[in-house]
Amino acid sequence: MLNFEFLSPVDDKLIDDLKTGHHQSIGSNMKVHTQKLGAPELDGIKIAVVGVLEARLAVQPTAHHFDFFEIRKHLYKLFPGNWDLSIADLGDLKQGDTVEDTYYALQHIVSELIKLNIIPVIIGGSQDLIYAQYRAYDNLDQMVNLVNIDHQFDLGDAEQPISNKSYLGKIVVTEPYNLFNCSNIGFQTYYNSQDEIDLMDKLYFDSFRLGEVTTNITAVEPVLRNANLVGIDLGAISNSAYPMSANGFNGREICALARYAGISDKVSSIGIYEYQQFNMEPTYPMLIAQIIWYFIEGVNFRKNEYTISAKKEFIKYNVPVEEEILTFYKSPNSGRWWIEIPYIENLDNKLKRNTLLPCTEDDYLHACNQIIPERWFKAKRKNEIL
Repeated sequence: MLNFEFLSPVDDKLIDDLKTGHHQSIGSNMKVHTQKLGAPELDGIKIAVVGVLEARLAVQPTAHHFDFFEIRKHLYKLFPGNWDLSIADLGDLKQGDTVEDTYYALQHIVSELIKLNIIPVIIGGSQDLIYAQYRAYDNLDQMVNLVNIDHQFDLGDAEQPISNKSYLGKIVVTEPYNLFNCSNIGFQTYYNSQDEIDLMDKLYFDSFRLGEVTTNITAVEPVLRNANLVGIDLGAISNSAYPMSANGFNGREICALARYAGISDKVSSIGIYEYQQFNMEPTYPMLIAQIIWYFIEGVNFRKNEYTISAKKEFIKYNVPVEEEILTFYKSPNSGRWWIEIPYIENLDNKLKRNTLLPCTEDDYLHACNQIIPERWFKAKRKNEIL
């Protein structure tokens, strides 16, 4: 049961604005946690927005106050597409007495929402909060795939206290071990040490340089299609006003990635982090509202192709490559592709569910030309060593 005691209602000024807003706007048609009406009923809700006012473990915390008022103001004014889903704004999770208290509360909120088949959209102060987002999967009996859209890997030193620059190292080494794969989209080499780059390869994690993605953004659609949870570091977005984001994704590209995350049948939570760095930048609240819009748009167009009945319609292709026979599947509905990953018989049951790995048509064509897809090789090796 979701405990709303952790959550404070949205600002009354936003509710007053809704009364004069367009009746077809998102804000006029969503359930909102208010001081007057209290917590909304969650029956039928598919998407839930949650703000987290925590940034104490940022390596470079800002001195100024931040909140999510402007983000909500822009989001509420947007018009929905032809959506057939319900949205709620659950309000804000304030700082606990300690950061660990905030983590505990966020972990509880995300876990309970996922159990209710509601997708939490988290807006957070600093990116270490993704650790609590990940820990929400501890009791959900599944291995998880994390996708991080970020200019840095944020592995850090796992022996040191967690921060917004070292949370991934903590995820890797801290029990319970639920992480099957981690993928980074948009890293910039000059912000990552060679040791971290080598460690990502050693762990068989996926990483895609910024230039690779901007040249062909569709190449990372299968990566997001295979994700369970997604994190977006706002520092991955280009903004000449901030040295750490002089290069990065533009607004169209980050919104496209958010839509890919939304359209994935597997993504069950998403976080947008590091707002504490960028809340003074006037364009960011509007951009974040649009990122959320595109994510919701994607969710609305999910194909539910992870159901057994959908898979029965897939077209199967067997491709001999060297000593292997690679099995590909194509959906006649969406045109998307998967490749089968054989599992080892003595593996934990959690992993036996992950036998179809999203891929591209190019992977199939390369296999026909006797080139084994790198994503197949990495997934197979990971199965063998886990």
